[in-house]
Amino acid sequence: MKRLRICSLLLFLCPSSVIAQSIARPGYKVENPVPAQVEMRPAKIDVKKLKEDADELAQLAQSVPSDIDKTTHGLLSKDLPEKLKQIEKLAKRLRGEVSVQLTAR
Repeated sequence: MKRLRICSLLLFLCPSSVIAQSIARPGYKVENPVPAQVEMRPAKIDVKKLKEDADELAQLAQSVPSDIDKTTHGLLSKDLPEKLKQIEKLAKRLRGEVSVQLTAR
């Protein structure tokens, strides 16, 4: 029972000491508590790389339906999961590049 009282007393005292430490004291000046944010400018779009990625994405996407048709005949293409993973990777990269440039304007 005594341990329960001590534990409950500690639970009530600890949060109050944390709150007391976070309150600013009168006359106490904090020198630049948060560093100034540096303005970051997005890098220029590499149009050539963007075009290559888009072309590769289109080529991979066009090859998927024929691979899917083969699965209906009982043949599973070994590289279909890898193609789908690459499509996802390229789509994320393209979406990221385009959205960064749109928000930069």
